[in-house]
Amino acid sequence: MFEVTIEETFSAGHALRNYRGKCENVHGHNYRCRVTVEGGELDDIGLLVDFVELKRVVHSVLDRLDHQWLNDYPPFDKLNPSAENIAKYIYDEVHSGLKTKADVRLGSVRLWETDTAYAVYRPGTV
Repeated sequence: MFEVTIEETFSAGHALRNYRGKCENVHGHNYRCRVTVEGGELDDIGLLVDFVELKRVVHSVLDRLDHQWLNDYPPFDKLNPSAENIAKYIYDEVHSGLKTKADVRLGSVRLWETDTAYAVYRPGTV
């Protein structure tokens, strides 16, 4: 199994709805996002996925979130903008924009809110 991973950053503000604690107040994060693609076979030139294409798709998603008030940004105008929900949103958006061969898939999105706290989304069963 091969994995290709990139990390990018963006900054955004939010407030958690129905939360009892300081995170219910307006605050922001300098998020760090790790996107991993996985697959068992390389293409004819030895690539799982082109880093340039992966970065293009990830940037197109993160650039839309950068310097936003997430509570007003769909779907977070209704969905709580938790790290878990943001990670899944990024996964879904990258998944819909990334064109890969059949045996290559988006593996996971890891989203840090701080240097020591992150959420991971990967599809599968619990």
